[in-house]
Amino acid sequence: MGALIGLVLGLGLASVLWSGGSTRPQPARMAGWAVDRRAGLLAAWSAGCATMTFACAIAVSRSVVVAGAFAVLAGYAPLALRRQRADRREAAHRQAWPDVVDDLTSAVRAGLSLPEALTQLGARGPAPLQPAIARFGERYQATGMLGPALDQLKTDLADPVADRVIEALRLAREVGGSDLGRLLRTLSVFLREDARTRGELESRQAWAVNGARLAVAAPWLVLALLSLHPEAVRAYDSSAGLVIVAFGGMVSVGAYRLMMRIGRLPVEQRVFR
Repeated sequence: MGALIGLVLGLGLASVLWSGGSTRPQPARMAGWAVDRRAGLLAAWSAGCATMTFACAIAVSRSVVVAGAFAVLAGYAPLALRRQRADRREAAHRQAWPDVVDDLTSAVRAGLSLPEALTQLGARGPAPLQPAIARFGERYQATGMLGPALDQLKTDLADPVADRVIEALRLAREVGGSDLGRLLRTLSVFLREDARTRGELESRQAWAVNGARLAVAAPWLVLALLSLHPEAVRAYDSSAGLVIVAFGGMVSVGAYRLMMRIGRLPVEQRVFR
């Protein structure tokens, strides 16, 4: 047990030291380095969760099979949390874009140019989009070129809704004149209708998602309760028990993925990259 605790502490210390090192990569490699760093931290987090769960489970159940099963589940938890955060961030961006277009419409009516109006939103626009828009403003003020700044904004957001909005803004910039306000108002109405329709579909889909999660969690909750009884644990702590737990894990994963695929909404692809 002492060696296991030392291993966990060593993994945590190595992750902290590795993530906080003073080595500075070259600017051309910054993007790839950042992706590799996030992937490494996610792997370290998953390994740490799995190790801690294994240590706790084996201390309670005294079964390597049961502890290993819960360690695998705990190792997958950071990946699921990351995906859930990405979905929430995408939904927050989708809800924020109509307000952005409305603010742009008001600013253009007040006499500002489209780049100036968009730059101001980096400080007083919707919170989910402020960092990316602020970086857009810095690039535009440094270069004075709208096209490359919009392209970099699309790269920063990496969202299909953002791609459509940015291309519409580019078109609005080229059209200009009296059509600019009308184009922005039409775009705002379209975005609100799209967000409302998708929100209704997601609320109807929630029963399928919750049902899939409940169906997957139920057998493992039963196994967690059974692990408190030594007689049940001895039944699982064998070759036959290992086969049963492994087969149950494969069935749970397969059923969950099938249920999620059936209830999944169409994923919008990025067309204007």
